[in-house]
Amino acid sequence: MTIHNHRKVIIIGSGPAGLTAALYAGRANLAPLVFEGQQPGGQLTITTDVENYPGFPEGVQGPELMDILRKQAQRFNAETAFKSVESVGLSNRPFKVIADGEEYFADALIIATGASAKWMNIPSEEEYKGYGVSACATCDGFFFRNQHVAVVGGGDTALEEASYLTNHASKVTIIHRRNELRASKAMQERVKKNPKIDFIWDSVVEEVIGIKNATPKKMTGLKLKNVKTGALTEFKCDGLFLGIGHEPNTALFKGILDMDSVGYLKTKPYGTATNIPGVFAAGDVADSKYRQAISAAGTGCMAAIDAERFLAEQE
Repeated sequence: MTIHNHRKVIIIGSGPAGLTAALYAGRANLAPLVFEGQQPGGQLTITTDVENYPGFPEGVQGPELMDILRKQAQRFNAETAFKSVESVGLSNRPFKVIADGEEYFADALIIATGASAKWMNIPSEEEYKGYGVSACATCDGFFFRNQHVAVVGGGDTALEEASYLTNHASKVTIIHRRNELRASKAMQERVKKNPKIDFIWDSVVEEVIGIKNATPKKMTGLKLKNVKTGALTEFKCDGLFLGIGHEPNTALFKGILDMDSVGYLKTKPYGTATNIPGVFAAGDVADSKYRQAISAAGTGCMAAIDAERFLAEQE
């Protein structure tokens, strides 16, 4: 093992959780190393306006916010590396982390790899992400005040998004590929009683329609396909929210760390510790409920403090 590649703390992930953990670990003189991964800055780097992060009364662009957090962590001797982690060895301490083919070793490890929203994977969806297409009603619902939005999905996630959006939108249409919902009965009853919500059944989104050369780009509707008849129709709306779930980025840790049936890492009560001493989890990778930048940052702080105390106990 080389001294150069041996760190007290290594952090995997560079969203609000990872960079906040880096800030706190840096201030504790732990000189953390952050592997930023394939999407440096996490999901906020594909978010345009962020208006619900404390300290920015006029809002802030997602990439700008993450750049600020990165610079703040670097100010306290946190090192950030634009490398992707390929594998981990957690059976012994120091833990081994292989990033871009190079071995690194850590006395404590903080996992902040986040969770990725599930998308429809059609080209036009990518075209209008942040310009009408979103996967987070809590983040972006405010921008659709008194407008008509659509939600794709039929489970609890979709219905929760639709219910929340009625606080802002004038109308919410749920588009579902089947003719019945998969959500819990209680959630179904709640949504069906809401006069702002209606449904389009047996349909999928074929294309997001909009004005590409506008400044900024503007979504104007959807092209829908009826899965039973194959008929194509155009549906006018101002926004589209994906409610088909999230997938935690935990493939690296399967069979190593405890996780729930979906893949979210399990942490011990009142902290961020996983089932392996010295390994901590922060942010959306361990949070299937809130999935907010501010809650992720909070658990990043907790993970750094937990790691600091763990290392002090070992010494």
